[in-house]
Amino acid sequence: MNLQDHYVALMIGNSRLHWAWFVGDTLQEAWDTQHFPAAEVESIIQHWTSGLLPTTIFGKPFLSWYSSNPYLPLYIASVIPEQTPLWQTYPVAHVITLEDVPLLGVYPTLGIDRALAVLGAGETYNYPVLVIDAGTALTFTGVDDHRHLVGGAILPGLKLQLESLAHNTAALPSISLKRQLPNRWAIDTLTAIESGVIYTLLAGIREFIADWLHRFPNSPIALTGGDADLLLDYLHSRSPKFYPDLVADRHLIFLGINFVAITKNLAGEDV
Repeated sequence: MNLQDHYVALMIGNSRLHWAWFVGDTLQEAWDTQHFPAAEVESIIQHWTSGLLPTTIFGKPFLSWYSSNPYLPLYIASVIPEQTPLWQTYPVAHVITLEDVPLLGVYPTLGIDRALAVLGAGETYNYPVLVIDAGTALTFTGVDDHRHLVGGAILPGLKLQLESLAHNTAALPSISLKRQLPNRWAIDTLTAIESGVIYTLLAGIREFIADWLHRFPNSPIALTGGDADLLLDYLHSRSPKFYPDLVADRHLIFLGINFVAITKNLAGEDV
C-alpha cells in the first residue's frame, strides 16, 4: 500500500458500523451506519466491486472520488465475530486482529476496539496513555511508556445504564441525556435517574483518572466513543481545573487502524 493511496476502514461495533476514509495517513471523513442483514451485506459488496455504492453508506465526497476506483483496500476490525466474514468477502479486505496491534502484554480476550483505540491515542498523544471509551460499554484502557498494557476496566455505558432501568423496571421511563448536569438531589423521577447514573459514573471516572495520574503523572488521557464529548462536558463542569488536559477524540480506533496499516506497509507485508 502506497501511503498516497486511498483506503476505507471499518470498525464493526456493538451498536453500529463505524467507517472512515483515508488518503495515505490522513483521515478524510468518518461516519456511522446501522448494521445490515447478511443478504444486504452481500448485495452491498456486489455493488461495491462493480463500482456502484449506495448513498446510505458512503457520503458524496467519497462517492465522487470513488467512481473510477472500485478496488481500494478495506481494513476491518470487529468486536462481533459473526459479522466479520460477511464483510471479509470483499475482494480487497484485510482483517486486523490483536496479533497485528504492536502492544505488549495483551491478553487473548482484550477487545480489538480497546487495543486499537489505546494504540491510536499513544501514537497521537504520546505514551503512557489512558483511554476512556464511552460507547455502549464504558471502558478504561491504560498502556505504559513501553507500549505495555497496564490494564483496564469495563462497565455499562451511560445509555446502557439508562436503558437497563427503563427496560427492567415497571415504572421508570426512558430518558435522553442533556448537555448540562442535572441537579444532584432530584425532586422528580426523570432527574433522579439522570442524577443517579451520571454522578455515580463521574465519581468512578474520577477515581480511575486519579489512580492513573498517581501512577503516571502528566500522562495524556483521551476520551473516545459516542458519548465522549458529553462526558468531557460533564467532567469540565464538575472540575475544570482538575482536568485541563483531557481530550475528546472520536477517531482513536481509526488512528490505530491507520498505524497498523502503515506499519504493515513499511514492513513489506502483503496488505
